[in-house]
Amino acid sequence: MDNIYSYLPLERLQSIFSFEVGDGSSLVFTKLDFWLFFLLVMVVFSFLNQRKLVRSIFLTAVSVFFFYKTSGLYVLLLGLSITVNYFLGRTIFKLDSSIARKWIIAISAIFNLLILGYFKYAYFFTDSYNDLILTINEAFGTNHGTVELVNHFAQFGNGFFGEDTFVEKILLPVGVSFFTFQNISYVVDIYRKEIEPVKNFFHYSFFVTFFPQLVMGPIVRARDFIPQVTKPFFLNKNDFSWAVIQIVKGLIKKIVIADFLVMHFIDKIVFVPEDYPGFVSVLAMWAYSLHIYADFSGYTDIAIGLSRLMGFKLKKNFNSPYKAISVADFWRRWHISLGSWLKDYLYIPLGGNRTGSIGSYIAIFFIFLFLLFITQWWELLYVYAGLTVVYIIGLLTIKDFKRYVHRDLNLIITMVIGGLWHGASENFVIWGAMNGCALLIYKYWRKISFYEKSKHWVATFWKVFLTFNFITFTRIWFKLDEARTSEGISTTEAEKLPGKMLGQIWNNFNFTWDAFVKVLDNYQAVFWIMLAGFIVHWLPNKLKRFVEREYTLLPVYVQVLAVAIIIFFVYQAIGAEQPPFVYLQF
Repeated sequence: MDNIYSYLPLERLQSIFSFEVGDGSSLVFTKLDFWLFFLLVMVVFSFLNQRKLVRSIFLTAVSVFFFYKTSGLYVLLLGLSITVNYFLGRTIFKLDSSIARKWIIAISAIFNLLILGYFKYAYFFTDSYNDLILTINEAFGTNHGTVELVNHFAQFGNGFFGEDTFVEKILLPVGVSFFTFQNISYVVDIYRKEIEPVKNFFHYSFFVTFFPQLVMGPIVRARDFIPQVTKPFFLNKNDFSWAVIQIVKGLIKKIVIADFLVMHFIDKIVFVPEDYPGFVSVLAMWAYSLHIYADFSGYTDIAIGLSRLMGFKLKKNFNSPYKAISVADFWRRWHISLGSWLKDYLYIPLGGNRTGSIGSYIAIFFIFLFLLFITQWWELLYVYAGLTVVYIIGLLTIKDFKRYVHRDLNLIITMVIGGLWHGASENFVIWGAMNGCALLIYKYWRKISFYEKSKHWVATFWKVFLTFNFITFTRIWFKLDEARTSEGISTTEAEKLPGKMLGQIWNNFNFTWDAFVKVLDNYQAVFWIMLAGFIVHWLPNKLKRFVEREYTLLPVYVQVLAVAIIIFFVYQAIGAEQPPFVYLQF
């Protein structure tokens, strides 16, 4: 826990604003250092907020420094990405030739995906290749060799800046998945003539680097944010109060719910599922679903609140996802910025619901090969063959079935890539593929379901219960991928954990009332927090908006007193260790 008396104020500020690079943990939203950093930024910002260009330059500098504190000289990579995409955007806007414009968009895609692929997936693909070669060679009884990966960027940087400037192990620059997607969407939107390029470089650099959402999102679209960059600063009492509500709400979600659940219950169960009856693993995964929602939505609540204090509006990223009545409904409510990005820049270009192209077939072929490559489950060949037969029969017997084939292919491609975006691991790919298959099944099931359109509370309860438990089930792969970075758990063991947990649930569920009461007694605080968290989540949105509206109407001194009391009690929940935000790894 932060000790606010551990440094004199001046010494602490010197530490925060020094150019000493750490792991970035001191500037996360739950730490005192961040709030001192933000307070000083706001003091300076208050003198500059009506001068638009100066404001953009200042916030770019602040954001670049913020990124530097987390990733060191990999800030140069961020700078290169911004510069290249800024000039590609201007170039593509000036060109009249369709072919030339397509070349520029191709260059942009290759450049951005190369950055993302190299720094995020290089080790993953190399390890998968080495595992595959080992498997094949063992099967044929031959010698095997492996490929080692060298960070050529680091070697070049060390030659230019001096030895040991860059670590020669490939590190993942914080937020690379988010700022890469923002750069791609900017150039694509100009190509589609939906927006015009930003005239001033610093307005564009501010859009990409804006520090509240730089490292963990939400993914900001140029057409939504850039028009705000040149608008006069405006913040009234209602906006200020609403922003404070979002920040406080986010801190409660992260500290009181997410961190408490993972430290005091989830991690004690999921990494050693064989030590507990199977029903305890189910409780742990329910807790994990609440944890990951509270963790990620807590971050975005704070980011949205901070942005509003500076006069900028970010779109909502979550909409009560556990109220979803289907998998499709869930993905309309969860991580909305990523879902809309994948829809607009991947799913629809592939053909969406209506059509497909040769690209869809090529992509699905390589995805099938890719799944074989990373999992080495050769039984998948039988699955692929069976699905091929089913679709061929459908094409021969059902009118317009080709449209459904295209939709299904496009959807699977999108969800697998969405899973891979979350992390360089076969577990994330499996998780994405499972959700893609569930979406396909739902699209067919809803045509024959007898309760799909029912508004009866029993039908609604069943649909919410089924959706929540399916989503929770798939997160076994999502959560247990974290074991790869847990102390004492090897990659090989981490890959076995999903199977162990499922086996324990299936073969050793062992639910008894006495055992259940004992678990409740041992983890009493955990289950009270879970109960409160789910109840608040499932409250009607009208009630939540009413509470927010009533708070904004209170006198300022009452608001300040209320926030001070809440924050005081929130920080009593902080333990000796503070888990990082889950999406920091993406």
